[in-house]
Amino acid sequence: MRTYTHTHTYIYKGWIDCRFPLVLMKGEGKMVFMSKMKWVGLVGLFLSAISLFVHFLLARFTFGGISEYQSTITIFSRRSSIAQDFSTTSRLYKRLWGPVRRLESVHPDANPRQYYADPTSHTNGFIFVRIQGGFHEIRNSISDVVVVARFLNASLVIPEILSTTSSKGISSQFKSFAYLYNEDEFMATLAKDVIVVKTLPKHLKGERRKKNIPVFKVPFAASPYYYQHHVLPVLKKHLVVELVVSEGGCLQAILPPDLEEYQRLRCRVAFHALQFRQEVQELANKILHRLRDPGLPFIAFDPGMTRDALAYYGCAELFQDVHTELIQHKRAWMIKRGIVKGRLSVNSANKRLNGSCPLMPEEVGILLRAYGYSWDTIIYVSGGEIFGGQRTLIPLRGIFENVVDRTALSTPWEITQLYGREANLEDNYHQSPPSIEKEMKTEAWKNAGPRPRPLPPPPARPKSYNIEGWWGWVAESDNEPESTVIELRTNAHKLLWEAIDYAICVEADVFIPGFDRDGKGHPNFASLVMGHRLYQSAALKTYRPDRKEVVKLLEDIRGHLYHANHTWLTSVRKHLTKTLVDGLLEASRKSKSKSFISHPVPECTCLKHDSSETTTRVSSPTTSQLLASLGVVHRCPVWMDSDLTLRSKDKENEEDFDEDDSTLSGLFFTQDDRSHEGGGAVELNNKDEAQLEDQDELEGGER
Repeated sequence: MRTYTHTHTYIYKGWIDCRFPLVLMKGEGKMVFMSKMKWVGLVGLFLSAISLFVHFLLARFTFGGISEYQSTITIFSRRSSIAQDFSTTSRLYKRLWGPVRRLESVHPDANPRQYYADPTSHTNGFIFVRIQGGFHEIRNSISDVVVVARFLNASLVIPEILSTTSSKGISSQFKSFAYLYNEDEFMATLAKDVIVVKTLPKHLKGERRKKNIPVFKVPFAASPYYYQHHVLPVLKKHLVVELVVSEGGCLQAILPPDLEEYQRLRCRVAFHALQFRQEVQELANKILHRLRDPGLPFIAFDPGMTRDALAYYGCAELFQDVHTELIQHKRAWMIKRGIVKGRLSVNSANKRLNGSCPLMPEEVGILLRAYGYSWDTIIYVSGGEIFGGQRTLIPLRGIFENVVDRTALSTPWEITQLYGREANLEDNYHQSPPSIEKEMKTEAWKNAGPRPRPLPPPPARPKSYNIEGWWGWVAESDNEPESTVIELRTNAHKLLWEAIDYAICVEADVFIPGFDRDGKGHPNFASLVMGHRLYQSAALKTYRPDRKEVVKLLEDIRGHLYHANHTWLTSVRKHLTKTLVDGLLEASRKSKSKSFISHPVPECTCLKHDSSETTTRVSSPTTSQLLASLGVVHRCPVWMDSDLTLRSKDKENEEDFDEDDSTLSGLFFTQDDRSHEGGGAVELNNKDEAQLEDQDELEGGER
């Protein structure tokens, strides 16, 4: 038994001795496995962190590209099979989009035509200029101050258009002139006209800080006599003067004949030297590319509906609700400061009938549809401010489906890049009114005195002008609150928005303004656009509707506005066609007297002629009469003749607009179309389109 027991014990111990290494091996394997899992987990976390970082970078730097791609392929509706499928050589296309043939011989020429000396290094001193106003006022004023510097033989310091950057909350990366325009381009282009420097010399800078230099607050449209007899003597004495320019100009628009070269200098400034800074121009080019990406022409429309303009002309009753009160409040402010001479209460209906009020977007849409533009025509709406907001554009969007603006054709990231590095500002403007603090109630209770003495009234609730929106102050105060820093920043941003719109409107295939006057009775943004288009390419289609006649036409069919007859459509088409040419003559009388660059004809244009002197459209009686009325008699230089070829056109069979044609229904909204997907304007049937193609083009007719 012992032997057995011993043997059993031995065998058991041997079994244990053999088992123990296996247990150790399994434990070590498990530890190694767990260690590998930990490393795998760490590597996974590290890769996840890298992936998140890469995704963040992609989201940050490709968001604009993704949005750009989406905007170029999804923003425009192209469901019309009739309006977009006509040839560029068809009569209909020429009538809607083609050039104004009687103006094809007019070309830009702002070069000196007489003896013109280069500026000398010995000048009478320095002119420092501070310009106040909006986009169109700044652009007009810069053209004037360059002419003044040349006239006084002075060195011009680059004008200051934003006095400070910190007070407006905008980026210090772009200061003053460089916030909007390209300084280097400005100086290089005007090198043979005036001496332009970026800053005053150091000793004069110090004198300006101490306010020891003479300052002139120049009146609007001052005469050359004013500068020669008031400013020049002071300039020669102190070697520096400061000019404060407001209201959009400091030199009279129409100069004596012996100063005609100064008019061409204005054109060189406005149309060549004033180039937007690179970031602004690049974004404008991108938007233009996206507009033209579908391969279709587009219309640019500037409503011109600003609060100042509506108040100045007394058009408050065109709106409803608080917008009327806002306009009236602004008008009262203008009357108090002598800007407006009339009464506060004005019959807006009469003003509208007289053509003193802007055309509403709905009215412009009806005109364009009546003229023949299809409901899916691309319309670009410009303007840094449209009073009344987007709701005023709802009727236009109902008539035309492809109504867009800069926000629809660019990404927030792209627009933000224009502003530069701006500090984040705490925006208290849209916060709810603060509640009464509990401590205030407790203190009032303690100071109430013995009971049952009544408690004093609770502390007055702090004033807040955002009860129902940014205009809430109208219901509580007679005084408009001072602008916050964020509002000042937004006003500065409007300069950049309007710069983008300006570049696009100048290049548009067709341009139509809703209004051509600002809040001081001067030419506005649209007027400058029309002037630039007239200089750069006079033949581009630019409608200048007579608001008085348009309102009369609209009132004639007010009861059936969207069911017009053939006679009314013919009247509208005649009127818009006539404004392509007659509007120029009207602009020379109204706009040019207030702003030269809104109508730079004939001083900055020349007449292109055929070297073979064969019969051309220039020799037609109507064309000759038009050019004579505009005063365009100067022949273009020979080098322009070699570069520009006059496109000969065959005479086209013409029919009278007034011809009685019962097949033209004259309907551009019908019952069938209201069920059309998109709810826009109806397309004319094939027979009507054929009639439109055969209608007369008044701008090219030869009588």
